[in-house]
Parts: sequence; structure tokens; C-alpha cells
Amino acid sequence: MDLNEVNLLGRVTRDTELKSTPSGTSVATNSLATGSQYTDKEGNKQEDTEFSNLVFWGKVAEIAGNYLTKGKRVFIKGKLKTRSWEDKDTGKKRYATEIVVREMILLDGGTAKPKDEFAESDKKHGVDQKKDEDTISVEDIPF
Repeated sequence: MDLNEVNLLGRVTRDTELKSTPSGTSVATNSLATGSQYTDKEGNKQEDTEFSNLVFWGKVAEIAGNYLTKGKRVFIKGKLKTRSWEDKDTGKKRYATEIVVREMILLDGGTAKPKDEFAESDKKHGVDQKKDEDTISVEDIPF
């Protein structure tokens, strides 16, 4: 039996980019920084940071687009996926390995607020939100 499971805890490196496929499926991308420490041969403590590309699909993508902003701590579960394409300039085959996120847990306490662009979208569509209603409790997030 094979297993393709990735569990990471780290910090989001930028605001999440949310898009839709032509068929209307939500897809979001971001990257995650995960740090580790070790002691080198001379006994000095060293830090190492690994950056992982993340891809979210469907409802998880929508949640990530609303709440994952630069610097937020998050725990993710997903699988490794390598895709390939031909480079237009050189004609060589290129590869990228990403983590397709299936689940996530926001680790920063307190409240989470949607990004401003979503609040503006609500205004355009006639959704009237009072200032107190803009803040969402962590307990209200459906994951």
C-alpha cells in the first residue's frame, strides 16, 4: 500500500491568490514557510527554512482566499503533486512539486477578518454589514 500524505505547520508567505477555472471551480495558491533548527559540526545552532508551494481547490480554496494572509500560522494536510510543462523559451521540460491541500487549521487565535476585496464585493451586491458583523469568531469558521 502507498501513502502520499503531507502535514506541515508554518507561516503563510504572502496573501492567497484566489481564482476560478473556466468551469467555475475555485482554485487558490500560496506558499508556506516552515522552519527548523539544528546544531552544526562546530556546535553552533543553525536555522533552516523550507518554502512549499500550496494549491487549494473548491471550498478549501474559498476559505484560504478569505482567511490566509501573509504571516498567518496554519497547519495543513495534503498530498504531493508534481506537474510538468514545456518551457516556451527553451523548449525544455520543467517540473514543479506542490502540495494539494485537503484540510487546514488556522492557528492564530482571536478573530479572522475577510480581506477588504471581499467586503467591497459584498457592498456591490447589496450586502449591508455593520462593523461588528465584519469580525468572525474562530469558532464560526467551518473547519
